[in-house]
Formats: sequence, structure tokens, C-alpha cells
Amino acid sequence: MPRPDTLLVRLPVGADPVGDGSLPQGRIADGVGSRRLLASHRSLVFHRLSAVLVSLGLSACSLAPAYKTPDVPVAPQYANAATPWTEAKPADHLDRNGWWKLYGDPRLDELQAKLVANNATLAAALAHYEQSEAFTRQVRAGLFPQIGLNGNATRNRESDTRPLRGATSPAYYNSYAIGAQLDYEVDLWGRVRDSVAAGTAEQAASAADLASVQLSLQAQLADSYLQLNGFDRQIKVLSESIDAFTRALELTRSRHDGGIASGLDVARAQTQLSNAKSQLTQAQAQRGLVQHAIAVLVGESASNFTLATDDDAVRVPTIPLEVPSLILQRRPDIAAAERRTAAANARVGIARSAFFPQLTLDAQGGWQSSAWGSIATAPNRFWSIGPSLFLSVFDGGRRKAGVDAAKAATEEAGAQYRGVVLNAFAQVEDNLTLLRDLGAALTDQRAAADAAQRSVDLSLNRYREGAVGYLDVVQAQTDELDARRSVIDLETRQLRASVQLIRALGGGWNNG
Repeated sequence: MPRPDTLLVRLPVGADPVGDGSLPQGRIADGVGSRRLLASHRSLVFHRLSAVLVSLGLSACSLAPAYKTPDVPVAPQYANAATPWTEAKPADHLDRNGWWKLYGDPRLDELQAKLVANNATLAAALAHYEQSEAFTRQVRAGLFPQIGLNGNATRNRESDTRPLRGATSPAYYNSYAIGAQLDYEVDLWGRVRDSVAAGTAEQAASAADLASVQLSLQAQLADSYLQLNGFDRQIKVLSESIDAFTRALELTRSRHDGGIASGLDVARAQTQLSNAKSQLTQAQAQRGLVQHAIAVLVGESASNFTLATDDDAVRVPTIPLEVPSLILQRRPDIAAAERRTAAANARVGIARSAFFPQLTLDAQGGWQSSAWGSIATAPNRFWSIGPSLFLSVFDGGRRKAGVDAAKAATEEAGAQYRGVVLNAFAQVEDNLTLLRDLGAALTDQRAAADAAQRSVDLSLNRYREGAVGYLDVVQAQTDELDARRSVIDLETRQLRASVQLIRALGGGWNNG
């Protein structure tokens, strides 16, 4: 039923059910020749109508604006690219689903395989993509005729006072009908095709979302694994320091027992040892939390999941860099944003098509009778075929508002695309900056650690000789422990920055 504020116009074209008076009834009963003539006439009408509809469909146009990817400022090169980040060569290749192999850790490879197989977030993203794929198939079905079968069997009782009821009409009667119906929208203005284009673009965006989720989870796993390795190395350093502090405590106690050292030296040695043990316990607790996070990522229970300690240092890989414009082709989140812009652009065409008539071909036919046994006989046939036009003449501005909303949605999607691209470039620059500056800081910190180790050796020797007090030893040992832990911290942060750089680049590259 039309809305009160809307005037609808339907323009039926050509309907001729048998017995409606549009064709002379006498010709149907005039013999075989007349029936053949009538059948030939119907066939000719049907074929001509079909030819017209097909030609109309083939010549249909789209009302969507010509799509153009939104412009984004792209620099010719990265501002912070420097050694060990070299320019990519044609032979350089890194598959998106194997970029973590740059770190040369077989255990990380195994964990990444478990993540793909078992991660719940990735499984949810896959299910979301499958929904999008199914929706696209649903929309694409609009390109084809819709055919249905129907049938009914009813027992009826007519009202005695029904207007125009015949004197001989039965009060009770049966009604049986079986038939088929065909509906097909001729896509004159591209509404269906624009719907398919929008659905296809959304499906591509969902596929890119899936790839983006996978890349994000894989980067998160690699980042957590490198954190775990950093804690393992911290625990090793703290354990070694505890052993050294224990020996130093024994030394001060021995000197105290011999009357050489004061009780203050023993207290200082004990304080230093207890502090180191506290730091070890904290590092072990932090390691446990990271291990639990890895368990969730690989789809296992944190209560049953363990990773053996591995304190071997992981080296920062050398990552070739391409020109910034190629990042637009690799990052799945950029691809998703661009496809959603294309989908929004196609929806403008859908909204515009509402201003034009909708042409639909309807056809139905079958058998109807009051007796079931002889229903499928020629006299019980009925059929109806003909196109119809539907045009909304007045709607109070609803269609114009729909077009304006679609255009605004396209502008919004384009702005979001530009934002994603600019953030991607910023992420690359951020991590290049971190890698460069952390590398420089690491060089200085390693030199500080070496100097701190020499200071410990000198202070212990001079303490044994009685040339310095134990406070000098404590200060030197504390500085040495802090320096070694700072080296590990900087190395871990640099490794994590390399993971984020690879993620910012799209998880892989291929120039070959």
C-alpha cells in the first residue's frame, strides 16, 4: 500500500489471461486452426517482448559517478630511511605469510602456524568475510529472473449476500491451483548492477579486513615473542648478577668475620642481593604475563601453555624498503578503505536510480479447477505475462535525501581512506625513526656496559686491597647491572620496532 505522502503510478503493459474478454472467445472454440493462430500470436508477442527486454537490459546504464581513488599526498621516499634499511632490489622478496622468518627462529614459525589454525579472533574475521561473500551472492542473484512454484487446495463457502452473486452459484465449492511465476527486473538504470558492484567491493573490503586482522595478530605474536625473549635475557642477566652478588656478600661476611670489613658493608651487600632477587621475581612475573598472552594468540589455555626459556639474542633483520607509493598496494587496511570508498560510490548510482521508472517483467501460469482429478487439462489453463513500470512521482524529498546521504557517505569513505593512508606513512616513519635512534642509543649503551664491567672489576680488586670502601663496589655493580639490562631493553625495543615496521609496510614485499 502506498505511503500517504507518496503518489505511485503503475503502467501495466500487455496482459491477456484466457477468458478475460480481451480476446474474442469464439476464436478459441473455432477449431484447431484458430487455436494454432492464437498460440502463434502469443508466441510472437512473447518473443518480441523478450527481445525488447533483453535489448533494454543490454543497453542499461549506470548512474553511479565515475569512480576515482581519492588523492593522497605521497612522498617520493621515506625521510628516515637509513642503514640497515636498504633500498629494495628486484630480487628481494618476502611473502606476507612468512615475514617473521626474517628473525630465524623455528619456534616462532611453529607459533605462527598455530595462530593461523587456532586463533579465535582470526576465525571470527573469517566468518565475517564468509558472510560478506554470501551477501554478494545474494545481491548478484538480482541479475537473473526469479522463478517460483505455487499450489493451493481450499474448501470455500460463499456468502449468501455477496454482491452480484449468481442465482446458480454454489454456496460451497473446492478450488485447486498449481502454477509457476517469474519475476525479472530489467536493469535500465543500473540499480541492480550498482548493487552488485557495491556488494563486490564490500566483499573485497572484508577480504582485506581478514588479511589485516591476520597481519595484526601475526605482528602481535611476533612482538610478544620478542618481548618474551627479552625477559628471558633479562632473567639470565639478573641470575648471573645474583650469583655475583651472593659471592660478594660471602666476601664481605668473611672480611667482617676477620675484622677487616664493617657490618655496614655486609648490610650493603645484603641489600644489593635482595634488590636483585626482587627484580628477578618481577621479571619472571612479566614473562608469565607475556606467555599467557601468547597462549591466547595461538588458541591454547594459558593454564596449560608453557614456553621453555630461550635467552639467545635475536638479531634485527635487514629490511629492504621500496618507494612509499607501493605501500598503497600492500597494506590490507588501505585496500579495505579504498574498496569501501568504491562501494559507497556505487551506492550513489543506486540512490539516483530511484528517480527513474522501474521496469519489471512478470509472468505466471498454471492450472486451476474445482476438481483435482482433471486439473492438468487444457481448459483449466491460465496464464498472464507482461511488463510493468513503477515510478514514484512525489515522495516528499525522500529520494533526494537518499542521494545526498549516499554522496556524503562517499565523501566520508574517501576521507577515511586518506586518513588510513597518511597514518600508514606515519607508522613507517615512526618505526624507521625508532630503529635509527635506538640503534645509535644501543651503540652508546653497549659502550657504557663495557665500561661498567671494567669498573666492577677494578672496584672489587681495590676493595680486596682495602683501597676503597664497599660502597664503591656496590655502586659499580649496580651501574653494571643497570647498563646490561638497558642494553637488552634497547635491543628488545629495536626488535619490536622492526616488527611494527614490517607490519606498517604491509607484512611483506615483492618486486620480483
